[in-house]
Amino acid sequence: MSDTVSSGIDSTKVSTWLEKNVAGATAPFEFEFIAGGHSNLTFSVRDAKQNHYVLRRPPLSHGLASAHDMGREYRMISALQNSGVPVPRTRALCTDSEVNGADFYVMDFVDGHIVRDVPIAERVLTVETRARASESLVDTLAKIHAVDVAKVGLHDFSRHEGYIARQLKRWYGQWNAQKTRELAVVDRVHDELLKRIPEQGPATIVHGDYRLDNCIVSSSGEIQAVLDWEICTLGDPLADLGLLTVYWTGPDDEASPWMSQYTTVKGFFNRNDLIARYAKTTGR
Repeated sequence: MSDTVSSGIDSTKVSTWLEKNVAGATAPFEFEFIAGGHSNLTFSVRDAKQNHYVLRRPPLSHGLASAHDMGREYRMISALQNSGVPVPRTRALCTDSEVNGADFYVMDFVDGHIVRDVPIAERVLTVETRARASESLVDTLAKIHAVDVAKVGLHDFSRHEGYIARQLKRWYGQWNAQKTRELAVVDRVHDELLKRIPEQGPATIVHGDYRLDNCIVSSSGEIQAVLDWEICTLGDPLADLGLLTVYWTGPDDEASPWMSQYTTVKGFFNRNDLIARYAKTTGR
């Protein structure tokens, strides 16, 4: 890889940092871009001993600052290490921008599959394991929402109250900062939502972007790791469930306009099945 920060990795400086800060990591390192764009950039990192890590850093373009706070994401995943929530093992956080132009962190690579389209769903999962993946996805969400934030050191991670109002303020502000034309309907929807904010129960961890393709799944349908914690916070757990159902289209569901319809393949739950399992598991 080129020794330039413009590619997302300054391989010389990052390699030196890895050897000093990640126990057992041995040069030379091979960096491979996995995913990115407006979201945080993700790189596969292999060392001379074939240890396999993942490096996450902010995107090269500007975006919502709190969504690209590496320290915040690293803190959440680290806090969940022994909580029962499946997350990758964190290794080290770099806050010295001289190393790579921005903060980044390193965690272990987790083997498995990311199901993001119909061919993958049909290739790596059977009808039975698609059903199991649906169950495991809901059960894992329930585990996230059951974490005692005080016990894992996250009580001060964010405000506990007013989650929906905070989200409306955040995303409406993002819209106003980036819009290229006026759309009165957006203003009307925002105002109507403000009038209809439901009462919030006790705050829990909220992932903020919980869906199947933000998880690593085994061939047996078990969730191996929850990824992409970049907009995690504390707030109303039902927001995660609601967003999951927006993303999800089961075999018998009306199609969602927001996502690829990979969960329409036979074996996956319908939306109401997800909701029913979550309600039974959590008592909410």
